[in-house]
Amino acid sequence: MPHLSPRLKLAACVVASSVILFGLSLARLRAADPAKSDPPAAEPTAKLEPGVNGSLHGMRLFPDNDPWNTDISAEPVDPNSAALVASIGLGKPLHPDFGTVANGAPAGMQYVVVTKDQPKVKVVFEYAGESDPGPYPVPHDGPIEGGPTSDGGRHVLIIDRDAMKLYELFSAFPQDGGTWWKAGSGAIWDLNKISYGQREKRWTSSDAAGLPVLPGLVRYDEVSEQKEIRHALRFTAVKTRHAYTAPATHYASNKTDPHLPPMGLRVRLKASYDLSKFSPTNQVILRAIQRYGLILADNGSDWFITGSPSPHWDEEDLHQLTRVKGADFEVVKMGEITTR
Repeated sequence: MPHLSPRLKLAACVVASSVILFGLSLARLRAADPAKSDPPAAEPTAKLEPGVNGSLHGMRLFPDNDPWNTDISAEPVDPNSAALVASIGLGKPLHPDFGTVANGAPAGMQYVVVTKDQPKVKVVFEYAGESDPGPYPVPHDGPIEGGPTSDGGRHVLIIDRDAMKLYELFSAFPQDGGTWWKAGSGAIWDLNKISYGQREKRWTSSDAAGLPVLPGLVRYDEVSEQKEIRHALRFTAVKTRHAYTAPATHYASNKTDPHLPPMGLRVRLKASYDLSKFSPTNQVILRAIQRYGLILADNGSDWFITGSPSPHWDEEDLHQLTRVKGADFEVVKMGEITTR
């Protein structure tokens, strides 16, 4: 998706001085706050094989108590849920923005696993003030979202399995045969630590909301091998608010209508929604949306969820997800909303 973040920020925006509260119970807040608890170590990555879009063999990105990995199925509904969902679209369908091939390139956001032997290269950022400077272990032919000639988001997502680091770039363009790169923005994440709190408030990342991208993707290995997705999914909306709520750290809009969703908004499929008429593949995806929800991560088409490409996806089957409509979702109670 096109990344609209720092370009739409108001020049006079000032970081909120208060700590952003999760819309969770106090116990979960403490479990998710790196300053209040020592998170369990992330699962070892040594078993990951280097390569593009390979299986992560059930490994969770970030610790179990990370916001992406938190079960929100029992959390209360936000008082403004009906208006927020309506602003995205009650009759609009859930849309899988991934598959096999689109426009001659893999359909979805690709990722690559590398080892400590992968050389790191310099990256020059358009928004250097909100980017981790690197260097980044980008292969010279690193997979780019939409392919080498794409004019879209051009995300590059890299897991260094030995360093336990996640490197992400937005609007990435190789230079001089990949010996160095230009990018809009970039972020480096320590997989041993909770993602929320690793970056400054008001900072974007490779995503408008300041979030990591890879942990919010639907991956074929989870659906086909594990038969379970154990994390929230990333989604987009056309109109968002000049505001964010945890775990987001950044907004990408100048609209102030309180009925529009802030970045970081979390929705879930209603527990009463019947999954039995869907295929086993789609049931895996929909169960994850009921249990972990969808997190608003960027401006883009309404109710689009993102995944990684695979030649094994059955696109006709995935299309059945469009039977789910906006009216089937509810907003999980939010914590503090930052507007400045």
